[in-house]
Amino acid sequence: MTRLRHIGFLLFDDLTQLDFTGPLQVLNRIPGATVHLVARQQGPVRTDCGPFILADTDFANCPQLDLICVPGGWGIDQAMEDDGTLDFLRRQAAGAQYVTSVCTGAFILGAAGLLDGVKATTHWRYHSALPRFGAIPVQARVVRDGSVFTGGGVTAGIDFALTIVREVFGEGLAQAIQLGLEYDPHPPVDCGSPTKASPAILDAVDSQFAPRWDAFLRVVDRLTG
Repeated sequence: MTRLRHIGFLLFDDLTQLDFTGPLQVLNRIPGATVHLVARQQGPVRTDCGPFILADTDFANCPQLDLICVPGGWGIDQAMEDDGTLDFLRRQAAGAQYVTSVCTGAFILGAAGLLDGVKATTHWRYHSALPRFGAIPVQARVVRDGSVFTGGGVTAGIDFALTIVREVFGEGLAQAIQLGLEYDPHPPVDCGSPTKASPAILDAVDSQFAPRWDAFLRVVDRLTG
């Protein structure tokens, strides 16, 4: 049976907190797994909502990971152009059983050259940019292409992680973790996808993303021409 002894999350300033902590709550419950919070250097990493997360290892001292997960967030713009981050990710990916991302973390995988010809998903607002890195975009909450798993935006990270557990360890462990977390969502509103949003809501949210989208595209243009 497959074992995931070392699971690592790649951390960087201004990551989206739930991109990271949602999958963490699931994957940390895999029996026998050790989770590593990895950044350029040990210590506090700033999230997009204020609190800091403490990285417990740095790139130089991180063991070979069986699974590496890259969250997204506003900080992807800097991470996509950071040679040290991309080199670390390429080295780890070469020896990992699974290479994964949540939300816009897919673009850090893309910048490292790890999505070329790979089916993938990301946050709905950024989905159209996946082909710029050679990825094959798939409109789904979780996508698996061989050893690469990608999740959609933010909250999709929980479904993403449960998908990994189910496919690697089976339905029973996935169900046990789901029950332990009481993950049984019943949202009070039903507007969690652009296909469910009214034009007014879609325009309002799109306008909130517009400045960040423009900055992101400038980075993509530099990286891909």
